[in-house]
Amino acid sequence: MSGGIADIAPARLALLNGGSVASATLTEGLAIDFAQLLSAAVPGIGAARLERMRALEAAGITKRMALAAQLLLEANVDLAQLQAHASDTVRGWACFAIAAQTGLTLPQRLTAMRPLADDGHFGVREWAWLALRPHLAERLDEAIALLAPWTADPSERLRRFACEALRPRGVWCAHLARLKEEPQLALPLLLPLRADPAVYVQDSVANWLNDAAKSQPDWVRGLCAQWLLDSPAATTARICKRAQRSLS
Repeated sequence: MSGGIADIAPARLALLNGGSVASATLTEGLAIDFAQLLSAAVPGIGAARLERMRALEAAGITKRMALAAQLLLEANVDLAQLQAHASDTVRGWACFAIAAQTGLTLPQRLTAMRPLADDGHFGVREWAWLALRPHLAERLDEAIALLAPWTADPSERLRRFACEALRPRGVWCAHLARLKEEPQLALPLLLPLRADPAVYVQDSVANWLNDAAKSQPDWVRGLCAQWLLDSPAATTARICKRAQRSLS
């Protein structure tokens, strides 16, 4: 049974805060005390930085993820060690640290983020695209060109990242006004995935198009009709049905 934060056993919460286990649910991830985890993961982080983390404990989780990354960069913590940490939240901090580093090109950021985008934990994979999304949005044309090869990767996690990272609306993130108005710009990412065998990827493509349908419904209807003609596979039919679920 799933429950709220108050239902997490104290012993389980202690393991999460100590960084020795990964969260099993989003609720567990939201329950973690970032200051405690930061102290456990990086014992030399310093009292002043821990206090800054505590001062933000009532803020939203995305803001706290970004602050944790900033504190880790200030302390010159080895990001490679963080990426191998048992805690998915700590690995999520590494995602935000990669995004917050200065002087990196977009190809360099994508290369650095790739292992985290392919992480075995669902939460880390979400943090990977959320952290990098502002950089992708800032250089949208370049981002689409760089992500297009990811749609052919053997890993369904990386194929999904290529689509999910640039959803026009998305969740827990700013909308992409240009893609809301011109969704066709993302066809180099969407077309290769229109018959993807993985449900994980199919759902992302369908959600992308559902986002687009809220501002460009006729375009989504036309695209789905064309896809069903070109690729009469059950996978494509599933994507198109879910893509148009909000359309009357």
